[in-house]
Amino acid sequence: MYQERASRLPGAVVWVNAPGDGGAGRVLPDGCMDLLWHEGRLLVAGPDTRAYVTGGGGGEWMGLRFYPGTAPDLLGVPAYALLDQRVELSELWPAADVRRLRDRVAGAGDPAAALEEIALERARPADPSLRRLVEALDAGRSVAAAADGLGLGARQLHRRSRAAFGYGPKTLARVLRMQRALALARAGVPLAETAVRAGYADQPHLSREVRELAGLPLRGLLGG
Repeated sequence: MYQERASRLPGAVVWVNAPGDGGAGRVLPDGCMDLLWHEGRLLVAGPDTRAYVTGGGGGEWMGLRFYPGTAPDLLGVPAYALLDQRVELSELWPAADVRRLRDRVAGAGDPAAALEEIALERARPADPSLRRLVEALDAGRSVAAAADGLGLGARQLHRRSRAAFGYGPKTLARVLRMQRALALARAGVPLAETAVRAGYADQPHLSREVRELAGLPLRGLLGG
């Protein structure tokens, strides 16, 4: 069973996932990065450009999903360095620090809340321009319009996007558009209308994009 709640860290989400059957799962690209806890390990999930299929080993997972673009400053590493990866936190921070944090989370009554506390202690003020970029693209504005709104040139925007999100603004726009479409479709909006409202040219365009980013046909995702 998957459960989540809003975090005290702005825009972040605290979540717990206890797979019922121990089978493989599918994590879709969403523009975010996560701090993870699983069977005594602290890990970081980098930004995804395609679906990440989890192993079937079972066991409870807990995590803090950061608002897009905010994790790199806290972790001290650019997002592109973790693109499509899951890595041990000890690869990014000193091993002795990670051991102390691991003991702290392991001894907590609520490990997910302990992850949140660690992030709150280490968080830095977010760059407001990154949130404006995410909001503009999530509203369906073009990359060019978003760049103009921020007063940035194309190259500067691409460079900052790679550091914050792991990829350029066009890929971020595709990921956010897919998430908009999935939310509409799961709410029962017909697929042809979903395509138009999410910003696709038509329903076949929606289907191609979802298959490329999620690795499954749209109806397969909705059925799952």
